[in-house]
Amino acid sequence: MGEDIQKHSVHTLVFRSLKRTHDMFLSEEGSLPPLDKKAVSAWRSSKAKDTYGPIVELVRKQQEVAKKTGLPANYPGGQLALTNKSDQDGETSQALALMPSGTIGGHQMPQSTANVSAVGIPGYAAGGPTNNTQSLITRKAPTMPKPQWHPPWKLCRVISGHIGWVRCVAVDPTNEWFCTGSADRVIKIWDLASGRLKLSLTGHVSTVRALQVSPRHPYLFSAGEDRQVKCWDLEYNKVIRHYHGHLSAVYSMALHPTIDVLVTCGRDSTARVWDMRSKANIHTLTGHTNTVASVVCQAAEPQIITSSHDSTIRLWDLAAGRSMATLTNHKKSVRAVAMHPNLYMFASASPDNIKQWKCPEGKFIQNLSGHNAILNCLAINADNVMVSGADNGSLHFWDFKTGYNFQRSQAPVQPGSMDSEAGVFAMAFDHSGSRLITAEADKTIKIYKEDDEANEETHPINWKPDLLKRRRY
Repeated sequence: MGEDIQKHSVHTLVFRSLKRTHDMFLSEEGSLPPLDKKAVSAWRSSKAKDTYGPIVELVRKQQEVAKKTGLPANYPGGQLALTNKSDQDGETSQALALMPSGTIGGHQMPQSTANVSAVGIPGYAAGGPTNNTQSLITRKAPTMPKPQWHPPWKLCRVISGHIGWVRCVAVDPTNEWFCTGSADRVIKIWDLASGRLKLSLTGHVSTVRALQVSPRHPYLFSAGEDRQVKCWDLEYNKVIRHYHGHLSAVYSMALHPTIDVLVTCGRDSTARVWDMRSKANIHTLTGHTNTVASVVCQAAEPQIITSSHDSTIRLWDLAAGRSMATLTNHKKSVRAVAMHPNLYMFASASPDNIKQWKCPEGKFIQNLSGHNAILNCLAINADNVMVSGADNGSLHFWDFKTGYNFQRSQAPVQPGSMDSEAGVFAMAFDHSGSRLITAEADKTIKIYKEDDEANEETHPINWKPDLLKRRRY
């Protein structure tokens, strides 16, 4: 009790001291010494020289050319002229004056100079003013393009079977089945059309965090928190290769679309490139300073893109095994990266914003704001629908090109589970782009599809271009 009283008295004294100081300076404001006019004038002229020095020099040169060719001394060079300006104290300074286009010093060009070649004077040729004279062009303010209409998505199936959080999902290239990995250490393969369980694969001794199905081989690749990366032969349903090298949990993996290369990343702050057949660790991509949460591959440069909890995204040169660029725009951990299937672009998800980037140099395109949660996953289909899934179970659907958020949904949790188990950990579109499969914390897999009965009249675009301004930073 005594300590609280002492703290309160100290706070009161500090506040009173600040107020007394403020009042003292306020009362002496009128008795401060007057400003030195010469010092103020010198400061203004140095500021003007710093800001407008190059323009003043250009105009001075143009005036010299004008004098030599017999033009009026205050030739403006198309638009600008130097004028001598006197202030109230008699100090003379040079200023830039805006002159009307097509005149010289406010006068028409004299007839005697009609045949003089005015080389070096912009906007004038031998016969008089030309079409390239500078003029003030009124520009229209940039407008937001109208977003493409997309039908809303609705939940059509909930699949139960895992007894732990479902952490990853991958779709078969033939679009007949998909597989999921869970915290129950089991990989399950499901029929995409009916949702029935086809197969369970056991072998991991900890949570399965990443799955990939090869489009060119009968192989399924899996990785988990047991630091193991496995290659399963789906003709025999057993492990045929192990890739040893990660020092901690493996969180994500990607297959290169054209060469037999596998890329994995995880909590040891590295991404590793493996030869699929020889199991050799070709490259260890180092540079991130925290967990590497997501990796994607593409055939063109940059061939590998990683995102990390150190708030950066790195673009990698696969041949050299080194970083090409580091994108530092995000302010918080970047847990997901997704490539657009058609456009040469990718998106990244972080709690601060979803950002869009253009390859190959990683040029920032725009922010998609509004999904204020910890984002775990992203998915993009060929119809320019992008979906972001969050730790609180919310799904946001976006028009990829304009960044318009056309739908927000919150899937109900499985009966008997807690509301806190509403997280979406992974998602993937099937190869037709018409089904969205999500892996969730309530131990279920949910499948969404477009609402066939919706149209532009029943679900109009709530498009307000005055309010939805594209923020660039």
